[in-house]
Amino acid sequence: MAEFSVIGKPFPRIDAKAKAMGDAKYTADMRLPGMLYGKVLRSPFPHARIRQIETARAKGLTGVRAVITAADTPKIKYGLVVDDELPLCDDRVRYVGDEVAAVAAIDRDTAEEALDLIEVEYEELPAVFDPEEALRPGAPVLHEQFPNNVASHLNFERGDIEAGLREAAVVLEETFRTQCHHQYYMENVAALANWSEGKLTIWCPLQFLEIPRQLLAKALNLRLSDIRMIQAYVGGGFGGKLDQKLPVVTALLALKSRRPVLCEHTREEEMQAARPRVPMIIRLKMGARKDGVITAKDTQIIADNGAYSNWAQGILSTAATRVDSAYRYRNIRTDAKLVYTNKTPTGAFRGFGNPQITFAVGSMIDMLARELGIDPAEMHRKNATQTGDVTAHGWVINSCGLTECIDRALERIGWPAKRQQKTFGRGLGVACAIHVSGNRIIGDYDGSAAFVKLNEDGRANVICGEGEIGQGANTIFAQIAAEELGVRYEDVDMSVADTDVTPFALGAWATRVTAIGGNGVRMAARDAKRQLLEAAAEKLEANPDDLVIREGVISVKGLPGRSLTVADAVKASMYKKGGTPVIGRGQFSVDTTVQVGKEKFGNIAPAYSFACQVAEVEVNPETGVVKVLRVVAADDLGRALNPLSAEGQVEGGVVQGLGYALCEELVFEDGRVLEPMEYEVPTAWLAPNVESILVEPIDPFGPYGAKGTGETPLVPVAAVIANAVCDAVGVRITSLPITPEKIRKALKAKQEAAGR
Repeated sequence: MAEFSVIGKPFPRIDAKAKAMGDAKYTADMRLPGMLYGKVLRSPFPHARIRQIETARAKGLTGVRAVITAADTPKIKYGLVVDDELPLCDDRVRYVGDEVAAVAAIDRDTAEEALDLIEVEYEELPAVFDPEEALRPGAPVLHEQFPNNVASHLNFERGDIEAGLREAAVVLEETFRTQCHHQYYMENVAALANWSEGKLTIWCPLQFLEIPRQLLAKALNLRLSDIRMIQAYVGGGFGGKLDQKLPVVTALLALKSRRPVLCEHTREEEMQAARPRVPMIIRLKMGARKDGVITAKDTQIIADNGAYSNWAQGILSTAATRVDSAYRYRNIRTDAKLVYTNKTPTGAFRGFGNPQITFAVGSMIDMLARELGIDPAEMHRKNATQTGDVTAHGWVINSCGLTECIDRALERIGWPAKRQQKTFGRGLGVACAIHVSGNRIIGDYDGSAAFVKLNEDGRANVICGEGEIGQGANTIFAQIAAEELGVRYEDVDMSVADTDVTPFALGAWATRVTAIGGNGVRMAARDAKRQLLEAAAEKLEANPDDLVIREGVISVKGLPGRSLTVADAVKASMYKKGGTPVIGRGQFSVDTTVQVGKEKFGNIAPAYSFACQVAEVEVNPETGVVKVLRVVAADDLGRALNPLSAEGQVEGGVVQGLGYALCEELVFEDGRVLEPMEYEVPTAWLAPNVESILVEPIDPFGPYGAKGTGETPLVPVAAVIANAVCDAVGVRITSLPITPEKIRKALKAKQEAAGR
């Protein structure tokens, strides 16, 4: 195994001290001279026509500097895939929380008072809240360009599904339902906008900047170069900060008032008007042979888009395809629809549609194994994808540690012995997952660029737009740069993502930052190192190929006495006739495939991560309360560039997945979120001991063999808990979250059926 000085070591987070000491400035902490505070007026109705808006009283309130409605905007619809949304509603509102007007005032209290003075005359319209009802003839139509309320429709077949079903010894059918699930990041969405000297500058905690900047330019009818976006510290994102409406409204207020404006969601606004996880209804039919080989998978998905689209088309595609490549089956048929309803628009959440379908498929594999009388773990192992496979969707698997993940997780928890010692109320579950490291879905591009600048004191600056969202990306980038340059980790500084400074980047989504962004940084560091060695070679009268750099000192191989520091080499490059600064440039891209049309075929990522989780639970049959005793999570992440960071990702992903599995749900009544401040998230009482196993098959594409691990640990959690609950008390819960009420109801129904 290769020897590294920085890679593979558990370095602390590069931003740890700033966050621990309170020096990290989040958007809501920022202040600019003359800054105003913005607030948004939201619709109280799920569906209504706007007859009239009267703003005169609000504009006349002392301290108010701007009041805007749709009349103050270009009225240009925009969207990531579908142009279906306006910055402020013009003629109609489509969900409770839809943006109708906004104000900017000298303080928050005045802004709140101004909202109360805006008078809106609404005409209520029929609304639809259930996606199945929205598909029925005569249902209210949300957008005229989609008269059947279907925002996206995918259907495809691989192999021969009917032949696969005929081959099966057992065929099971079940309907699974997943809930609306909020990211519940600690930092509410916020934005600070300033219009100065013909340029709009926006600070915000979005997970990436370039695509939101393009959408903003379209919505505001501005040139792209007129907009500068800077990423502030991000207090958690989990997909929920890929795109938000608030920066658009904040920018409009800044343009109107010609003053800096800060807007921040309240927690109630977060729960009603942000972009939570897409709920899905999944009807699944699967067949398997007596030996456990899966012969067919027939899937129907109805996904609840909410009132507007943003990332949900891509999320539907993920749910329709991704889990299939975890296994070697070939006969697949899928029909998937994304449906508009008069509810909060949905969006990205860690796993991007994968947890929903993995809950269904992971549960079904367990059901098939029980029906066949075989070990469910053996069924996963028998069907698991292997290195060298090309999956049913054309995914090329260049590295895969799934079988090793299964074996090591089972061994750690003592699977065979515990199954033999089974007692009622105590159960084991197993489930597996696949996820991408990159995803070629935006503009036929999935790459990354970076600059590495060496300073005269020997320190290095990594200039990269991928962005740090709390996942530790900057730490990994600093390690990569330090390893390539031969300097200390402590001597590397990271830039802030800034569209005026950092090169184009697609940012933090699709678990792409380590594998793809890391390669961009590595190539930039290599370029800087080449320049550095050329300058040093001239001073040392040596060939650049004969030089090595360690701990910031450049020396001739075998002659450590002939040396100079990196700082001296940088100065040697600069301070001479024709001298140049040492600035490395890196550009990395991969030869993957954009999946177009309804078929969704082709290799979308350069690498794929895998995982297996095993959980042990205790279920009280009287109360239905589930206690998670232990979770063993084995993750194939390629080479672990920072084991400490990787284990943190695994532990956090598992606990977040437990919230999805057991307690978290946005409950709606007539389109309104019920008790938004009572949303239950996992705390210490729910968090078990999470035992992380890092499986490290070296991947040919990732930097030093690394793949991503940010999302994969969450993906199988709901399935593994559902399977463990079934093993404990013998009832199958097919809807999330798995609450005590559902377990008690299922146990009662089982007892009544046994008594008949």
